[in-house]
Amino acid sequence: MSSTTQYFVGIDLGTTHSVIAFSRIDDPQQTISIFPIDQLAGPGVVVRKPLLPSFRYHPSQDEIRKEDIALPWQKQPVKGDFDHVIVGEWARELGTKVSGRQVTSAKSWLSHQGVDRQAAILPWNSIDDVTKVSPVIASASYLKHIHQCWNYHHGETPLADQFVVITVPASFDEAARQFTLEAARLAGLSKVHLLEEPQAACYDWYQRHQDSAQSQLAEHPLVLICDVGGGTTDLSLIAATTDDDEQLALTRIGIGEHLMLGGDNIDLSIAHHAEMSIANGKPVNAANLAKLIQQTRKCKETLLKIDAPATSSITMLGRGAKLIGGTKTVELDRDTVQPLILDGFMPPCELTEYENSSRSAMQNFGLPYAANPAISQHIANFLLAHQNAAKAALGLESDELVMPSAVIFNGGFFNSTLLKERTLSCLNQWQADPMTELDNPHPDLAVARGAVCYGFARQGQLLKIGGGSALNYFLEVETKQGEKKALALLAKGSEEGVEFHLSGRQFALSLGQPIKFNIMTSRDDSPIQTGTLTEIDDSFHYLPPLIVSLEDEKAAQSSQDYHEPVTLVSHYDELGLVKVACVSTQRNARWLLEFEIRHKEESQQSESNPQLSHSLALIDAVYGDRNDTDPKAIKTLRQQLEKQLGQRDEWDMVTLRELATPLLAGKKRRRRSAQHERNWFKLAGQCLRPGFGFPADEWRMKETWNLYQQGIQFASSQTWADWWVFWRKVSGGLNAQQQKQIFKDIRKYLQPGAGRNSKLAAERQERAYEEMVRLAACLEKIDLDDKMTMIEWLFGHLQKSQYQQAHWWAIGRIASRSALSGEADKLMSAAHTEFVLTALLEEDWLKEPYIGFAAVMMSRKTGDRHLDIGEEIRQAVIAKLEKAKAPASWVTLISTTGELSQAQSQHLFGDSLPTGLKLIG
Repeated sequence: MSSTTQYFVGIDLGTTHSVIAFSRIDDPQQTISIFPIDQLAGPGVVVRKPLLPSFRYHPSQDEIRKEDIALPWQKQPVKGDFDHVIVGEWARELGTKVSGRQVTSAKSWLSHQGVDRQAAILPWNSIDDVTKVSPVIASASYLKHIHQCWNYHHGETPLADQFVVITVPASFDEAARQFTLEAARLAGLSKVHLLEEPQAACYDWYQRHQDSAQSQLAEHPLVLICDVGGGTTDLSLIAATTDDDEQLALTRIGIGEHLMLGGDNIDLSIAHHAEMSIANGKPVNAANLAKLIQQTRKCKETLLKIDAPATSSITMLGRGAKLIGGTKTVELDRDTVQPLILDGFMPPCELTEYENSSRSAMQNFGLPYAANPAISQHIANFLLAHQNAAKAALGLESDELVMPSAVIFNGGFFNSTLLKERTLSCLNQWQADPMTELDNPHPDLAVARGAVCYGFARQGQLLKIGGGSALNYFLEVETKQGEKKALALLAKGSEEGVEFHLSGRQFALSLGQPIKFNIMTSRDDSPIQTGTLTEIDDSFHYLPPLIVSLEDEKAAQSSQDYHEPVTLVSHYDELGLVKVACVSTQRNARWLLEFEIRHKEESQQSESNPQLSHSLALIDAVYGDRNDTDPKAIKTLRQQLEKQLGQRDEWDMVTLRELATPLLAGKKRRRRSAQHERNWFKLAGQCLRPGFGFPADEWRMKETWNLYQQGIQFASSQTWADWWVFWRKVSGGLNAQQQKQIFKDIRKYLQPGAGRNSKLAAERQERAYEEMVRLAACLEKIDLDDKMTMIEWLFGHLQKSQYQQAHWWAIGRIASRSALSGEADKLMSAAHTEFVLTALLEEDWLKEPYIGFAAVMMSRKTGDRHLDIGEEIRQAVIAKLEKAKAPASWVTLISTTGELSQAQSQHLFGDSLPTGLKLIG
């Protein structure tokens, strides 16, 4: 630590509020204080409050004067942000009055895998003239505000020089943790520590009860931390035991899955209840729903009190809102709201496993909320899933269920006594003895306080919670005899940061080519010794494999496959990752592998088709590096593969990617003849589609992209068609820059004026214009302006009957409500889609059924107000479909929230998805 490091600082970067706690490092009393944060409460009004609401407001240029948003310090926005923005109390209040300009739940967006978290997508429900920022930038702006505020009051001890701990949900995956660290770096905090929020709540309890903690926990060896905040339900199990010296030891032994479920969902639930009265029985648009949610947040806090009033009112200003004709006020009844929340989110239930995959009316509001809103059922699943860990930690061998006997409630959810009592009632229902609540007098502040305690624990001044490995971990290796064995990487209870050198075993590491590492855990709790080999049996649990291509300059210079002799070094870090370093035995080189061990699902262990080896040989006979290839074999290759493996559309992902390996290796040999080239495009496109969804696909697409610059060898209209179809099939795996490159190259053929240019018209005909159109429509990651321009061009082409089916399909595909790649932020907004639909409604759908199908894809109900079209135009589309005698399933897709069938997916995306791959969202 430097001479200016005088404080432990804990930052709870919350979904709804952010809190800062601090203590002097040399304080023997470990006095923890909350740092009040300066923030705007109105025009030019600066107040200091213990909570900083995690809200941003993006005013229009003339809406608020610059001097009205001045703070005591000179604002310095983070890189990528802008300075005309409001953060905190006033930002929250303005969002209740003005639609589409408020950023909320930035922390939840950090963990949303269905969007580009570094893209400017927030406010999610914004209007066109609002400047947007990414979830990372939004999070960084809160930290920057905190950073500048601290430095304003503690100029002699800058925050960047202090021991700073930022808390994250225990269930945050590695990507979300890395984005949190990136936000901190952008805010000028490059040296921070991360701590799991449930652990922080436990640290806070222990620090307040140091003198009595051991005696209190003697009766409660297993403690449940139930942390329900604005955006997540975060569950952890802490085992309280004694060591050989009879000293208390606390160990985190279980972490729940990531559940985007919390106070935000309650606000949304009340808003859904209120909107029918607000908007005369009609759902409001996305922007007004966001405004309504801010109103219901206050209503929730009022009506969920023990002594709640009989009613609470919500007032919505109707300025410029389509579905709200003026100021509207609605009274919400306590006796309606309380059962709605208690029975919806904490219903009494049995201690059994529950299905959590069913859809919910609240599943989408931009964010992928948990489909099952019943928090009590998620707790039941969590406790059942961690029975083995609990028994092992407590040294029990009984078959009876082991339940925690104490609980710490944390998060704003439990500010309501009603919700806390209902949760206790559910927990007590599952065991004979009543659950003991360990006190938490400040659920909004405990996490920040606990982060400070973690600083003391790191310096040896407070008991440190063990977060070491809760299970035994193994790496699957292959012996010289070809047998697969389990190599012990980490033993259960391995401490964080302790390295284990497996120097007794040497391996040959392949460099410069994709290699797969399978990591496993074992349900067998028998002691193991790191570095030993074990037979793999049914007790082993496969985690998602890591497939990487490790690059090395020495390997790159080798003309043959290069293998480096290495030993392994393993350790378990504070972020919940098993890290393995491959260390060269011949030179100063090492390669680090990181495994995410908190993934819920097992990796897909699929048995290879018994005919696969023969099929690989068939491909090698055509595209292999040999001089005696049979020139006739290419003519029957696809038929022979189907004879061995069955129909191509039924090949599963494992089979497809296995076949892709020799095809990619033989991509240069596609130039042997025109038929070799065409068949290569057809087979490779089939085996690589949709470009993602299987381990190492990123590497495969990197290898595939090299072909684009090479182009085709045997030019003909059919080869061009196969070329464009190939890129359409794999387009989901192309990044934004690659998709933009393709669009740039073909856009000259798509413009209506191309038909009037004799040279372009001839090239367009020769180069399979229809397939170019379909490919362009599948480029989901290009800019919105380009998408709108393309739709305008396509409408320009509709005056001629040629290619009409392709044109209508392309319009529907571009404006569809489903993203093949799962990136919802790349879809057109509802407003843009409604503009296009208005034009479609003027067409004759009886004359061309594809117009109706395009309208269905543009009108499909998703449950996300940002994406879903308005009710008036939805009803117009339904009426037009019924008049055109369209299939009933089309009307269903528009009327109700549901999943696309396999046939509908194929129709929409122009190709079937591989077996085992499901469309995201």
